[in-house]
Amino acid sequence: MKPSAKELRSNARPQNKNSVLKNQTNKETTTRPNELIDIELFTYWLDNLDSAQQEAFNSFAADNYSVIEAYLYARFLGYRGSIIACELWVKKHYPKPDHRKTLLYEISEMQEDIRKLRDDVDNGIVKRDAGVARIASMQKELRGTIAQIEAFTSNRDRKGLLLAGADRAVCELLAVFKDDPIEIPLEEASMSVWAKIQLDE
Repeated sequence: MKPSAKELRSNARPQNKNSVLKNQTNKETTTRPNELIDIELFTYWLDNLDSAQQEAFNSFAADNYSVIEAYLYARFLGYRGSIIACELWVKKHYPKPDHRKTLLYEISEMQEDIRKLRDDVDNGIVKRDAGVARIASMQKELRGTIAQIEAFTSNRDRKGLLLAGADRAVCELLAVFKDDPIEIPLEEASMSVWAKIQLDE
């Protein structure tokens, strides 16, 4: 028999002083004990789904970049734990590239390149006409990258709000019709809502 969520928490041993110091030293590379417990709790929930639901959730978590979307999908499947546990599990099993962070870094680099080029023009290292033309081109590229990150962030936030709203609405409906014959059809309908929102851009 698999341990309950309560047993998983009660079995977590307290750290001694040496292990605490070691964890502080390796903070950036070592998973903290509380994080391991959260991951185990989410794994416990996932293991108790049927095989079709497990496969569907794993496939979704692998293909989607948003932890919020993965968390909301888990809630549609009956998960009632914290988003932190879900986030840690996704990061461990399906690490994602941070495209927003990459774009922000590129913006910072382009701004620094423009500043250096202006200094070179002012100091006579680069001819003014060539420098001005190059700066104009770089500024156009910079504005394009800024527009790209704004669109990326706006789309992600909009979709997250839509999913959060759908999740809240379905949860309220399920609570109202709990133990009612309509409960199971309502759960099935909620999955259709989820699929529809996922397909919408």
